[in-house]
Amino acid sequence: MNVELRNFTYITALVLMLGWLLHIGKAVLLPVMLAMIALYIVTSAASRLQRVPLLGRLSAPLRRALVLLLFAAIVGLVITYLVSTLSQVASVLPRYESNLNALVTRTARILGVDDEPTWETIRDATLGQISLQQWVTPVIYSVQGLSGMLFLVVLYSFFFMAERGRMASKLLLALNDQEKGKRALAILARINARVGEYLSVKTVVNIILGVLCFVIMYLFGLEFALFWAILIGLLNYIPYIGSMIGVIFPVLLSLAQFGSFGWAGALAILLTTAQIGVASYLEPMMMSRAFNLSPFVVLLALAFWSALWGLSGAMLAVPLTATLIIVLAEIPPTRPVAIMLSANGKV
Repeated sequence: MNVELRNFTYITALVLMLGWLLHIGKAVLLPVMLAMIALYIVTSAASRLQRVPLLGRLSAPLRRALVLLLFAAIVGLVITYLVSTLSQVASVLPRYESNLNALVTRTARILGVDDEPTWETIRDATLGQISLQQWVTPVIYSVQGLSGMLFLVVLYSFFFMAERGRMASKLLLALNDQEKGKRALAILARINARVGEYLSVKTVVNIILGVLCFVIMYLFGLEFALFWAILIGLLNYIPYIGSMIGVIFPVLLSLAQFGSFGWAGALAILLTTAQIGVASYLEPMMMSRAFNLSPFVVLLALAFWSALWGLSGAMLAVPLTATLIIVLAEIPPTRPVAIMLSANGKV
């Protein structure tokens, strides 16, 4: 066996082993990863508080603790609201189902397929087999389970915040080499700057997008507009497909609520316009340095992390992949891999 084939075999085995460990360790690793991501957002927000007249006089640890407490309160309120709203959605689903049946019946009559018992048979074989309540109930339980994990995220974030100040000195002592220590700290600084900027800007952009979509849905009279606006903002963390999924849910709800293709189409156009405007103008303007990732690599990362950790993995795909590329670029043997994964070869 030549050296290249042997190295390829070792690397493949290592990747498979790491993937397996990440999969079975999801319950432990996912809250830790989410806590690290939350820490980036909190740290960036705390640094921006320096510009506030009164809060800017506080010390950096005190500002970070204040922002972290605010973050914990917001997370708790959002989860409580989502769980209660999902329960309300489940209670109005029978009315939505009747609206959908009426809409499809009218459409069938227009198309000339409403002859009895032909259309009744078709309806019973299609829509009659779908129970929206059976779809929503598992979602309610999953959101309730998510609240327990988010408690761990907030708890870990507090401990990460406490350890953050001593991390540099501990790393220098662990490596026992000034040059290696400085190089490791430089890599960490690059990761912190790139990931912190991305997450802080993305969070602000998602909040703005959520507010715009809330206004649009509220003016349309869509029920649970705030719930869908929060969902759109959260799903926008997922590259490419997140924004599309975020529009589909409220549009389908409007179709079920109003029973009109015209209202649903108008809502889809306005929500899509808001998504495109934010993605093509606002986000590039606010984000001075985008991650230098190939679009194909982003899609692969999205598929990989979502397969491992579901929706949470999809949200973490971009920052985790960018962190990996930064680390690979600093190691001479793996630098060619980082160049191939980048968008323009500059790493």
